[in-house]
Amino acid sequence: MAGRERLQKVMARAGLGSRRALDDRIAAGEVRVNGQTAEPGTTLGEGDSVELDGRKWEVKADQPTHQTVIYFKPEGQVTTRSDPEGRPTVFEKLPRPKDGRWIAVGRLDINTSGLLLLTTDGELAHRMMHPSGNVDREYLCRIRGAVSEEQIEQLKKGVRLEDGMGRFSDIVPGEVTAGHSWYTVAIMEGRNREVRRLWEAVGAQVARLKRVRFGPVFMPSSLRPGRFHELSATDHRVLREDVGLPRRSTELELVPPGRTPGGRKVSRRS
Repeated sequence: MAGRERLQKVMARAGLGSRRALDDRIAAGEVRVNGQTAEPGTTLGEGDSVELDGRKWEVKADQPTHQTVIYFKPEGQVTTRSDPEGRPTVFEKLPRPKDGRWIAVGRLDINTSGLLLLTTDGELAHRMMHPSGNVDREYLCRIRGAVSEEQIEQLKKGVRLEDGMGRFSDIVPGEVTAGHSWYTVAIMEGRNREVRRLWEAVGAQVARLKRVRFGPVFMPSSLRPGRFHELSATDHRVLREDVGLPRRSTELELVPPGRTPGGRKVSRRS
């Protein structure tokens, strides 16, 4: 059963405005819940009613069908919906979701390529990004020059960055080519440019960085830059279970009287 959710969150999900705009309308006394003027901080539960601009809705619980995709982000794209500098964004390359909108599960900076997970399941996205989810990320790194054992040990033990301590949970050496060393590293956090900053903190310079895994999701070998692969409903359920969520999410939805979640009319016998 769905728990209680903030009023503006449920209204925004129903397409009645942005959360910020709805916050203002609630503060102005324009929204009523169960016949009473709503206040900032009001929450909704199944069975409540909401009124706005002469329209009325009932609050019902629904189990939406979410979508999740793996996108191979190439270098040069940004992980934002729009960019003031006019740079291409990953969202321009994605299909329109059947319902809701794409949420990026963590970001990749413009110079980093690789696996980007996007979902319409906000609960899943939040849990996978939050440290409590214990979801690690794996990157393939090409480092300029050689890296010493002392530097590797520092990165495993932890180094101080401007926003706190950071460390790699695992470092696996790879091929050594002319002028470069390859490493696969795992990290439990997703702070801004953290992988690059960790290497730089021990005096190493990253020449190329590619994310190849996010939690249990690996980059498919057949996926090419700028392309996406949609996960099956079963894979989506596995992702939810992997971070301790129930197999299907239950969300509160605003439904006109006489209809069920999803817009279906309630059949009534005469």
